[in-house]
Amino acid sequence: MDQVLKLEIESMACNKMHRRFSLHRKLQILRTLTKSKSVKKSSVVMDACLYIHKLKLQIEAIRKECQHLINHVQEVQVEKIEEGCLSVRVSCKNGNNGQELLPSILEAFEEMEAEVVEARITTAASKHCLFGMEAIVRTAIDADLFNHTLQMIVRRQTLDSDSI
Repeated sequence: MDQVLKLEIESMACNKMHRRFSLHRKLQILRTLTKSKSVKKSSVVMDACLYIHKLKLQIEAIRKECQHLINHVQEVQVEKIEEGCLSVRVSCKNGNNGQELLPSILEAFEEMEAEVVEARITTAASKHCLFGMEAIVRTAIDADLFNHTLQMIVRRQTLDSDSI
């Protein structure tokens, strides 16, 4: 009987050490994930809670940004047609953005010394105001740089119209 009791006590001690080691390993993982400098268990758990809260805030910010992008579908495409000639397409869905976007695009064309050979503008006043522009321009500027510049203008206009 003493032998059985002794084995049970050893088994319980072994299980206790195993649980303690497992808990220590999990705390180390938490400490690493949260970049916690704390040594106390309670501080590591608090750091983990704070870390989870920050992650939730980041997720919410990403969701809002995605919704913003969905609400303001915008596309800028610039393709090289031939040497010194580009095809430009700009479209966006936004409240009053089309009225303010066209002058900004034309100013950018002027600043980049792009000559508009042909252009077509489309607007639709509906639940979601739509704006579209297709143009062929002559310019010495690279298509990628031209594309990047127009994208920045569309983003800036979208952000400006949202703050109103």
